[in-house]
Amino acid sequence: MHRYLTTDIPGIGGVIKETPDDFLVAEIPLYPAEGAGEHTFAEIEKRGITTLEALRRIARALEIPERDIGYAGMKDAKGITRQTFSIPRVAPEQLLALELPGIKVLSATRHRNKLKLGHLAGNRFRIRIRGVGPDSLARAGQVLYQLKERGVPNYFGQQRYGAQGNSHLIGRALLRQDYHEAIDTLIGNPAQVRDERWQSAIAAYQRGDPAESLLLFPGHCRTEREVLQRLVKRPDAWEKAFHAVHPRLKALYLSAFQSSLFDRLLDKRLDAFDRVVTGDLAWKHDNGACFLVEDAESEAERARGFEISPTGPLFGCKMKLPSGSTLAMEEELLQAEGLAPSDFDLAGGLRLEGERRPLRIPLGKPEIHLCEDYAELEFSLPKGAYATSVLRELMKNESNI
Repeated sequence: MHRYLTTDIPGIGGVIKETPDDFLVAEIPLYPAEGAGEHTFAEIEKRGITTLEALRRIARALEIPERDIGYAGMKDAKGITRQTFSIPRVAPEQLLALELPGIKVLSATRHRNKLKLGHLAGNRFRIRIRGVGPDSLARAGQVLYQLKERGVPNYFGQQRYGAQGNSHLIGRALLRQDYHEAIDTLIGNPAQVRDERWQSAIAAYQRGDPAESLLLFPGHCRTEREVLQRLVKRPDAWEKAFHAVHPRLKALYLSAFQSSLFDRLLDKRLDAFDRVVTGDLAWKHDNGACFLVEDAESEAERARGFEISPTGPLFGCKMKLPSGSTLAMEEELLQAEGLAPSDFDLAGGLRLEGERRPLRIPLGKPEIHLCEDYAELEFSLPKGAYATSVLRELMKNESNI
């Protein structure tokens, strides 16, 4: 569990996502549709389905290839999400007439170009927190004030590490090319799952019986089953067995490990995460560019004005390096894992070049008010930031986020 910036303010507790209406996220466009062009920008509202499932349903209904549809960001299936798709050679009227399960087209306007991943300014959230007390409003106001003044700690958080909280550990083992450890971690811990048959499958593997484990694993655990099938045929062929994992999943595990190292670095710097030091690579919030801080004192005012922020590493083989004490701290973190930047230069399309990520992000227009049986919270964040970073500070009850 990561540290809190507002540790001196008690949380308001509560739970979220009891109903789909409790969680609404809407994309903030990077630019408006122009009103003319080959593509149509359609703002959709979806319930209970992922972005990719919504894309599939629209493509099937319009009888066009899925790859032709553009989108700016991925949204999960929980709650209500509003996002924009670009669809080529389809009239706005045709899109507005679509009636699909889980999908409602809110608007449709022509534009010249296909929408690309990352082409959004951020997201606006409306979240209902249920089960809070009548005294929660004052505490919530204090937390939101601090987050507005100092910034939101830019943690990836637990949702980045998978259902069993171990995705980053699989990534670490993969980077170390320890395939036995990678598979052990992939199969998981019986204490982290609720299904009894699934628990028994993991226990059988841990007893050294992959054949029995394969028989017991639920059908939806496709990756685990494919790995075990190879192990049953060739025991101890750990590397070949791990090759059963889809490259997209391998990339996800590696990215989760990068995220975990960033979160640990942020933990170390949290007390002064809103101040730059000499040697930092500072993030310019207006355009996302980074520059080396050669004199911290001369940049202090820009940091106080939230023009710039210190960054942390998403380690890779070509990541731009800071200097001084910042570099020493990051090198120590990586060396403690027995890794060097060159270890991220993986084959098979898994190469991680690395990048910088700001340690804090601005909290846009936070509002909270109490209703009959819940608190309703609204705020916006830049793209790539997570609402959980705000909720954990406010609720201080991460098991209910």
